[in-house]
Amino acid sequence: MRVDRHRKSALVKKITVDPEFKSNIPPLSDEEFAQLEKNILADGCRDPLVLWGQLLVDGHNRYVICTKHGLPFDTVQKEFASRDEALDWTDANQLGRRNLTPDQRSIIRGRRYNRTKKAQGGTGANKHKSRDATSAPLLKTAKALADQHGVSERTIKNDGKRAEALDRLAVTAPDKAKAVLDGKKRFNEVRREIKLEEVKEAAALPDAKYRVIYADPPWKYGDQLTEDYGPVKFHYPAMTIKELCALPVRQLCETDAVLFMWVTSPLLYEAEPIIESWGFTYKTSFVWDKIKHNMGHYNSVRHEFLLICTRGSCTPDEKQLFDSVQSIERTKHSAKPEEFRTIIDTLYPHGKRIELFARKPAENWDVWGNQS
Repeated sequence: MRVDRHRKSALVKKITVDPEFKSNIPPLSDEEFAQLEKNILADGCRDPLVLWGQLLVDGHNRYVICTKHGLPFDTVQKEFASRDEALDWTDANQLGRRNLTPDQRSIIRGRRYNRTKKAQGGTGANKHKSRDATSAPLLKTAKALADQHGVSERTIKNDGKRAEALDRLAVTAPDKAKAVLDGKKRFNEVRREIKLEEVKEAAALPDAKYRVIYADPPWKYGDQLTEDYGPVKFHYPAMTIKELCALPVRQLCETDAVLFMWVTSPLLYEAEPIIESWGFTYKTSFVWDKIKHNMGHYNSVRHEFLLICTRGSCTPDEKQLFDSVQSIERTKHSAKPEEFRTIIDTLYPHGKRIELFARKPAENWDVWGNQS
């Protein structure tokens, strides 16, 4: 391994800063960069910069500080069989930092896994063996990466998907992607923000009044953000109680109207402020017995509530009584049984009707949401 000493006059000719390598490294916060600069000014640049030929592989922040102040620094040469191998080495090296957020670690692991997949399916340089014992060959499998990082194979594969999603986000919403890479926002938080913006922009409330409102809100559970709500085609962002209350549902309603709203058992008491904000009063409920059991903290939860709320005078048009407990085997993706829509249509055959957060069109119903 060769060690060289550089002074400012030779920097531009000797070292090349590649944008991909620079952006591949999670940036320091302003406070961290200021502290690093203070340390280098006091003690000099103690750690050498890592080069691959003339390409700067590691030490970008130290390089910026040293060139800014005209300070000398050492360099070491490392040999890599390919560009991907060099990038993978920088990722593995960055994972040793203590100040990375969980999302930053996830994305770095994901990039390593994605390069592994690329190398397995690639040609040419990607399949060459390392030219030097100091280089870091791409690990062959998700299991090898999982073992190295102390996580499961499933986590590594999910990391890969997250890294791919962030790459796409860097094209469509670069500022939001940068916030994740900088460690300023969680990846799920940014996804939720984007989805919420999409719902608001793509699905303006209709200019009409409705007598029957049917809603299946995308509830936010505690501090956990639901990434995918409903079928892939109709994802919704999880919304807080405050966000749901702020929806101008009241302006959609006739003076006399009825609301059917789904809520899970853990969030039953959270529904009250939403009902009031939307201008309704709770009356009664249906219970959906899903037959199949779900996990829960206190019991095996196999039911969900469909609350019935009214404003003004809006008792059912038809006096047919349905059993308050409906046993219908659940399917997947939180889809609600169509039998409940049939019950609503039977009880309230008259008046305009709308479904909020709809996943698909329905005959004789208007729908609101980001459905296609």
